[in-house]
Amino acid sequence: MYKIPGHHHISMITKNASQNNHFYRKVLGLRRVKVTVNQDDPSMYHLFFGDKTGSPGTELSFFEIPLVGKTYRGTNAITKIGLLVPTVDSLLYWQSRFEDFGVKHGQITKYANHTALLFEDPEGLRMALLVSNGAKIAHWETWEKSGVPVEHQIQGMGTVEITVRRLDKLANTLTGLFGYKEVSRTEKSAIFQSIEGEMFGEIIVNSLDGPSEKPGRGSIHHLAIRVKNDEELAFWDEQVRARGFHSSGIVDRFYFKSLYFRESNGILFEIATDGPGFTADGDDIDTLGEKLLLPPFLEDRRVEIEKNLKPIEEY
Repeated sequence: MYKIPGHHHISMITKNASQNNHFYRKVLGLRRVKVTVNQDDPSMYHLFFGDKTGSPGTELSFFEIPLVGKTYRGTNAITKIGLLVPTVDSLLYWQSRFEDFGVKHGQITKYANHTALLFEDPEGLRMALLVSNGAKIAHWETWEKSGVPVEHQIQGMGTVEITVRRLDKLANTLTGLFGYKEVSRTEKSAIFQSIEGEMFGEIIVNSLDGPSEKPGRGSIHHLAIRVKNDEELAFWDEQVRARGFHSSGIVDRFYFKSLYFRESNGILFEIATDGPGFTADGDDIDTLGEKLLLPPFLEDRRVEIEKNLKPIEEY
């Protein structure tokens, strides 16, 4: 059986691409590695931020929906994103940086058994900086032009929090289908790791009754987990179907191939291949993310697509 090596990317909803671009590039110091569009609805931007090349496991992606409303928090949703930083000194650096930029944040604390600093982006997306203790993704590459010093840069995704009514249903999917290891449990929470002992594939599942979250700006659309190649993706497509879930079938997203399914609580998962990556469209590593790039099947609609997109402001 194949192993899931960790998270691939996570996708959110933003109301304002310019504000979003400013926060993730200028405040968090991530590299914008791709400006493209939602391939299912090219009227909206799809922005990707990550390390130097947008390596799997470092990617935060956002769909811009200008008319989207507020998020009404609830259960059956992905509710927090952990991001890895090297040391406790890094948390002190980020605490000071957040104060300088007016970012909503708490005090250094413990979260999912990790030393952490909780914060929110301008739209209320909930995140946590987690001390990695050397657990960064092996292929992470520093972004030399980041405004954040190398020794404090975000090194990819860590613990992802999912809140559901039926914890055991999601637990069974993670352990029984994908081979995650349950590493701890309390009455209302459990922690799972795709690779035991590693944070970059860690999921904490909280149990919560009540109404389901109504998504809006600052909400999380889906979590994508990694597979190496097309062969592994085809294997997981069969396994998802065999467990009785509806699979989207394999979709070519040009920068990677993937499939989508919802588990029993309604949480949307994507399974995505590591490659071919964000240079597949001919974008040079030195100029990644500097202009709007479209997959080949949308290129003949470029004039129409650009007309419907508001330019992203840099400030």
